[in-house]
Amino acid sequence: MNGDVSGDDLHSDRHGDRHGGSITGFCPVYHRAIEIIGRRWTGAIVRALLSGDRRFCQIRATVPGLSDRLLSERLKELETEAIVERNVHPETPVRIEYRLTPKGEALAAVVQSVSRWAEEWLPAPGEERAAG
Repeated sequence: MNGDVSGDDLHSDRHGDRHGGSITGFCPVYHRAIEIIGRRWTGAIVRALLSGDRRFCQIRATVPGLSDRLLSERLKELETEAIVERNVHPETPVRIEYRLTPKGEALAAVVQSVSRWAEEWLPAPGEERAAG
């Protein structure tokens, strides 16, 4: 096989994703996963949380260009998906930290794979893309 994915000769399981080592053209479960983790800034937020619990301001400082409003929105979405949990520490002043759930921590391999792909195939900021 030359790496091309064609739906004609591929088989799928109940999710439509993999069977016999072949990847089909469409998988609704994969599509949902990409829609969740592929939203703007979500990958950067997950990557920031892979190094441990973080407060809101620490996440914002780790991800340049991310607004408070968008960070808040993405954290709520990730909480809804059970990827991130919000921990309120009843201190004075109240301290709120965010952490990845086991479901979120399972994304570590995905983040590492995307990072390796990006290093190999994408130009660094400010560099021209190589021809070819």
